[in-house]
Amino acid sequence: MMKKLMLTGFEPFLHFKTNPTMKIVEELDGQVINGFRIYGRILEVDFKKSGNQILDCWNEIKPDAVISLGLAAGRSAITPERIAINCNDGEQDNSGNLPSGEKIMEDGPDGLFSTLPIRSMVDKLKQQNYPAAISNSAGAYLCNHVMYQILYRLKQKELIRPAGFIHIPASHELAIQYGKIPSWFQEDLTQAIRLCIETLESYSQ
Repeated sequence: MMKKLMLTGFEPFLHFKTNPTMKIVEELDGQVINGFRIYGRILEVDFKKSGNQILDCWNEIKPDAVISLGLAAGRSAITPERIAINCNDGEQDNSGNLPSGEKIMEDGPDGLFSTLPIRSMVDKLKQQNYPAAISNSAGAYLCNHVMYQILYRLKQKELIRPAGFIHIPASHELAIQYGKIPSWFQEDLTQAIRLCIETLESYSQ
């Protein structure tokens, strides 16, 4: 049976008129990479909805692996995240919700570590001359929120699955709209995520 990878991105948010994660997800949706069929989904930038959305997608797809993508405008490298923290904070979301440091899950641990092969991802990207580094902070905005939600679900169900989050730089299109930020060709952003997917193995329990 074909393995399933759930790949999520976000809609545009804040002052950004486009989101390169959407384009990656839309392009890779339905493709087969390293034995995984890609199931792409776009999440809303909404603290009250995105967590339920990613969990609903999990229930629908029943994936063998999960990679969520987010834009980190200002970063110049592909950065797999090491940890998600149990905290909502940051600017107001697209629906006007303004978090103030509250917990994502009242009974949840302070932090949950990615189960993606983040070191292998960084090594593979560097071998192909793509700037990459492990990030030790996914912030406390929606990216961290959905990463924590999916890792908490895995912990609850005592499942072993590769799951986590990868931040990407801005695309050139976004940099033109926004101004002086590091940027990549959209094609390179997509290819970098393909390379990350190639490092995955599936687990069953």
